Amino acid sequence: MNDLLILLLGVVCAGIGGELFVRGAVGLARWARVSPGIIGATVAAFATSSPEMSVSISSALAGNPEIALGDALGSNVVNVGLILGLALVISGIQSTRDSVKRDFPVALLIPVITGVLFLDGELSRVDGCLMISIFFAWLLAVVVEARKQRSDAAEALGEDRRWLVVVFCAVGLALLVTAGYLIVAGARGISIAFGVNEFIIGATVVAIGTSTPELATTIIAKLRRHDEVGLGTILGSNIYNGIFVVAVAAIIHPITVAWREVAIALVFGLVALGFSYPKRNGFIERRRGVLLVGLYALYLVTILLR
Repeated sequence: MNDLLILLLGVVCAGIGGELFVRGAVGLARWARVSPGIIGATVAAFATSSPEMSVSISSALAGNPEIALGDALGSNVVNVGLILGLALVISGIQSTRDSVKRDFPVALLIPVITGVLFLDGELSRVDGCLMISIFFAWLLAVVVEARKQRSDAAEALGEDRRWLVVVFCAVGLALLVTAGYLIVAGARGISIAFGVNEFIIGATVVAIGTSTPELATTIIAKLRRHDEVGLGTILGSNIYNGIFVVAVAAIIHPITVAWREVAIALVFGLVALGFSYPKRNGFIERRRGVLLVGLYALYLVTILLR
């Protein structure tokens, strides 16, 4: 009963935090003279992925990095298959040129790199360092693009009440992070009571729990017609989870998992991204949302049957 109450409290925090953060993120983008998509891919993505990072560090230190791996890979399937899918069911999304050129290719490359590194059955500390170097190369590209946008801007389009932008961002982020921790705690308590495999717990229940901040941010951004914030958050979060969160866990404690177990999450994550890749004009149609949600349902059935 306590675990269920904690779970519900986390959902409430996610809803309120998502509303405040989307308002603050759009204002912050105008204030900084960069696109909301970049704010989504960095500030929002890293903040909403803080529950995954917390799970990664704590499980690796406890000698159970398999939970961290399952959580990170499962969260990436949740982000695209379930969250982006639900957002697309509401209506189609117009992606920015930057996200198509910079973020989508990196997000697609991550499952391939992870799969290759896991061919020997272990993600070593050296593998973790390699993944982190790829992450910082992508982050550098984002910073360069942000500086370019700032220098090209004719004038600041900032929010008049800048103090309110800061308050919205800070309070929204705090609630989103709190929501992630509460939902993970409640979900893990409920799932452990049923005695499920650690990797499976990470890839399903914990993954859904830690992805709740992304869900709240993306859906609210969609309802407020700030598609670039939602899409940027999802892509940035996938990149952050795939090559930073997993890498940190591997550096703390090398991860040993059978390749066939990892392959399910990697393949479904790659296929989901392929389904969501936009057309030449950058538009992602509404019908793809139904495909993505259906794909996520198939993922759940497949991994639970395994």
